[in-house]
Amino acid sequence: MNLSKCFEGLTVIELANVLAGPAAGMFFAELGANVIKIENSTTDGDMTRKWKLPSEDKNSNISAYYCSVNWNKKVQLLNLKKKNDQKIVHDLIAKADIVISNYKPGKAEELRMDYSTISVINPQIIYAHISGFGEESSRTAFDVVLQAETGFMSMNGQPNGPPTKMPVALIDVLAAHQLKEGILVGLLQRSKTGRGSYICSSLYNSAIASLANQATNWLMANHIPTRLGSTHPNISPYGEIVTTKDNQKLVLAIGTNKQFVELCKIIGRIDLSKKDDFSTNEKRVLNREKLLVEIIISLRKIDSQFFIENCIKNDVPCGFVKNLKQVFETPEAAKTTLNETIKNQPTSRVKTVAFEIKECL
Repeated sequence: MNLSKCFEGLTVIELANVLAGPAAGMFFAELGANVIKIENSTTDGDMTRKWKLPSEDKNSNISAYYCSVNWNKKVQLLNLKKKNDQKIVHDLIAKADIVISNYKPGKAEELRMDYSTISVINPQIIYAHISGFGEESSRTAFDVVLQAETGFMSMNGQPNGPPTKMPVALIDVLAAHQLKEGILVGLLQRSKTGRGSYICSSLYNSAIASLANQATNWLMANHIPTRLGSTHPNISPYGEIVTTKDNQKLVLAIGTNKQFVELCKIIGRIDLSKKDDFSTNEKRVLNREKLLVEIIISLRKIDSQFFIENCIKNDVPCGFVKNLKQVFETPEAAKTTLNETIKNQPTSRVKTVAFEIKECL
């Protein structure tokens, strides 16, 4: 099935800026929808246009950050405080299917871009709104603040280091997923009822919903996660970084006793699997540091290619620690990029759609 035609004929009006809302808009653009992005002409557009690396062209009006979530959109720079510009957008919305916004409380009403106004213009519209700390809060919500206030930073980093944010604006990415899932449910409901709907999500709720097993560790076992680097509170050796004889760094992800036994065979240390301290996962978690020392010593005598090939062959999860240059040199990652020329400037980003739909035979 050609995914680029899935939403052909669907029109999305994107009133959102920064990352979460535009990422949801780009999802629909990748699947063939006509996405019209409205940007504020009084600020020279989306603020992320100015979020440039020192190596980027200072004279360009786009940044790599902006390009990451704004592929294949038709951009209009308008001042929505002007009635004429409001009318332009209202006319677009009258023929649209979805509106995506991220206004602070009261701002959408001021600009006449709120659901009450728009649903009169188009009763079938799916209006999707993303907020930071909930619809009643006017607090500015950038990703790192959400990572701090929802527990992510307290868990992330090295044991003796400070709380650390993740290097991707992950809360925005998670919120974009929640928003587009809500939109898809709204579209499904509309196909049954013929009526539009108001969809809302927040960065805060999206972050809390993504705490997964760490939240349950607290809710069920009163366990407050501490910073463990890349390691795992429930499994060992899982997340440990090791270095091979040829100075390649790899990460281990041992989830079962069988995998641990196979690892011990590969590194020539079957004796480790027979020691009482390492005989079960629970004991390996308790004796994590002692076990890691033994593994490090053994792997320093083994080349990475021999190790990785034998791990794959024997179903032992592990992988190379790669930088982004190494990642995008692989043919698999190279297939995930989307290119576009914007005002004579070549741009590139990764797809936000990471699934395929196979046709039934």
